[in-house]
Amino acid sequence: MTVMAERAVQMSVEEFEEIAKLIERQSDTVRLEFINGRIGFKGVTDGDHSEIIRWLQQRCMRVRPDLWLYAGGELGLLVEAYRRGRAKPDAVLAPEESFAGQGDWADPARVLMTVEVTSYDSDTDKRDRKEKPVAYAVAGIPLYLLIDRDDCTVTVHSRPAPEGYRCRQVADFGERVTLPDPVGIELDTEILKNYVR
Repeated sequence: MTVMAERAVQMSVEEFEEIAKLIERQSDTVRLEFINGRIGFKGVTDGDHSEIIRWLQQRCMRVRPDLWLYAGGELGLLVEAYRRGRAKPDAVLAPEESFAGQGDWADPARVLMTVEVTSYDSDTDKRDRKEKPVAYAVAGIPLYLLIDRDDCTVTVHSRPAPEGYRCRQVADFGERVTLPDPVGIELDTEILKNYVR
């Protein structure tokens, strides 16, 4: 184990928050997360990534105008056991004004769904497919939607439990997928084929 890896494991949440503030004030290209005692870096999204979020936002607004898809990865959430983790999802579905008066890292109590769109980087597998489903489930978030551009699949994680989500529904791009209650939206994913390299 390297010195840097050891330091990451021993870092407190308070130390992470200080570092995150400093780095994110200086850079528009990096967002930091703290999951499983480890700092994770999320790079800038590409145009296709942004179009996927726009498409999802449009679908959610049509069917559920009572909710808002907070997009852009700017909203930080308290995740993991005892809120010791910090995540910046690509999008968060929640009732309007769910985060009014909250600081940089919001309580996920009113969040109905988190969304991640995979990036073309080496950390995607560990971060989006393994760590985040557990972190979001432990935080009690009812749904986690993973739009996986590497595999051309959409995965709906539901029924959160302490060890992760109990249910996983996987659909290929082009198939219809249902986001179960409390969201209750059906998505036709055909258009997602246009947003992969």
